[in-house]
Amino acid sequence: MLLMQSEISAFKMKYFNSDGLEGTMCGNGGRCITAFAAELGLVGYTNEVFFEAVDGMHTAKLTGNGFVSLYMNDTEIPMKYNDGFFVDTGSPHFVRFVDDIHTINAYKEGQNLRYDKRFSPKGTNVNFVQIHSGFLKIITYERGVEAITLSCGTGAVAAALCYAETINAGISAVRLIADGGELNVTFEKKKDRYINIILSGPAEKVFEGKLYLDKFNLVELA
Repeated sequence: MLLMQSEISAFKMKYFNSDGLEGTMCGNGGRCITAFAAELGLVGYTNEVFFEAVDGMHTAKLTGNGFVSLYMNDTEIPMKYNDGFFVDTGSPHFVRFVDDIHTINAYKEGQNLRYDKRFSPKGTNVNFVQIHSGFLKIITYERGVEAITLSCGTGAVAAALCYAETINAGISAVRLIADGGELNVTFEKKKDRYINIILSGPAEKVFEGKLYLDKFNLVELA
C-alpha cells in the first residue's frame, strides 16, 4: 500500500494485492493508511481526513482511542442468488450465511466461488458468515491473495448489508468479528441504496523497518 501525494486531498492511497496487481478498494487499508498519515504528521489525529482511493474520494475520522472510522461509498442493494448474495462495496463480494463457520472448508469453497463464472472475468471475494446473538462471525477468501485473510473491511461491510437486507431488516449497525479482530459497520437505507456507510475499528502499528534496495535508494516500511 502506497501513500502518495494528491492535488485534491490529504493523500492518495494506492493498494496492491499480493499477486502484484493493483487491487480494488481495501476498507481496512483505508483505515490503516489514515492512521499512518497521522503518525507521519500529514493529518491531525482528531481531524476528518479526505483522501483519494481507486473507487473515488473517502473521508476518515481518527479518535483518541486508536479507532479509525472510514466512510465508504454508497452501495446498491445486494443481489440475491439461490446460494448467497453479491454486492460491490468498493470491491466485489459474494456473501454466504452458514450454520457453523468452523465446519466448512472456507479455503476450498471460497476458491471455487471466487472463480465462479457468474463473477467472471475478474472474479469475486467470498465471505462466509455465521449469525450469533449480537454479532456476526466472518471468514473471508480474498481474490488477489488467493487465501483466507485475517480480516477484510469491504467484506465486513458486504456481510453487514446483506444481513440487514435479507435477515434483519431495519437495523442500522452490525458488529462483526473476524480472526483479525472486531469491526463495526453503520449505515442507512434509502430506497434502492445504502448510504452513510461507516466502517470502524482499531488501527494499531505492528512493526517498522527499512528495506535497502541499493546503496542509492532507501525505502522505509512502517
